[in-house]
Amino acid sequence: MCIFCQIVKKEIPSQIVYEDDEILAFKDIQPKAKVHLLIIPKKHINSLNEAKNEEILGKLLLRAKELAKEFKISKSGYKIVINTGKDAGQVIFHLHLHLLGGEELKSFF
Repeated sequence: MCIFCQIVKKEIPSQIVYEDDEILAFKDIQPKAKVHLLIIPKKHINSLNEAKNEEILGKLLLRAKELAKEFKISKSGYKIVINTGKDAGQVIFHLHLHLLGGEELKSFF
């Protein structure tokens, strides 16, 4: 079982900042910004490549927007990152969004 599934089942502690029936959001244990949250579907999906449900993808993005407001980074700006596959840096193969902000972030482009 993947580490994110264990977090969903509360087998591994995490700093949960949001939870509903389909989504869980928690603080990254190795933050890359002042605000660094991970937003995941509770149902295991390996990566964006395996995602088939438009509704859950939309819910993940809308929750990221709401969390950006809650953490007071929506006005100054934030970044949403989805790593898909090993070459892109995906380490945990459970679909997740990184919500980063709270400081000036370097561009990848």
